[in-house]
Amino acid sequence: MLRTTVILLGALLLSASPAVQANAPNEVIEEAVDLLTEGLDTRRDELSADEAALREFIDGILLPRFDRDFAAAAVLGKHWRSANDEQKRRFIDAFYESLLQRYAEGVVEFDMDRVEILPYKGDAKKRTTVVRTQVRLDDGSKIPVDYTLVNREERWRMFDVKIEGVSYVINFRKELESEIRATSLEAVIQRLERDAGLTAGE
Repeated sequence: MLRTTVILLGALLLSASPAVQANAPNEVIEEAVDLLTEGLDTRRDELSADEAALREFIDGILLPRFDRDFAAAAVLGKHWRSANDEQKRRFIDAFYESLLQRYAEGVVEFDMDRVEILPYKGDAKKRTTVVRTQVRLDDGSKIPVDYTLVNREERWRMFDVKIEGVSYVINFRKELESEIRATSLEAVIQRLERDAGLTAGE
């Protein structure tokens, strides 16, 4: 659970308003960690007991700092180019909702004191950059967790996380590639929509 929870933190992991816009890549990560820490310190019992409140809490932190469109296109890879506009929209929505649903519970149980944000040494002048952190495991060892951000529309947002060098986007792309080959892109989108509690066209 700890390792899968870290993936969501990367999206905080996966449309920001100017009010929450960070000026530098490392600030995006720092703000997300600070907001998570504050919320969990004051609302952990409430969030554990109220699924709707938990999803709203996670969404409030995730959505402004996660480039859903860019992440979805990266996950679909070549299939993004062949998808029509409706399929792209539906995949983005289902992908995002699945992310929320899959990892929300783990976030409540996560101790934010385990996260150490390392000094930023990337190049903020490039289109993409990496912010590096470490997460302490139960045995005291630390694993590298690298957040990849993209600068689009003059703001930095996350779209991928690498845990011990393993990319969430690449892993998910491989999973979906096999499923798409066995069925179809439309079938995969419908399956994601069902899993996320959505219906086609919503």
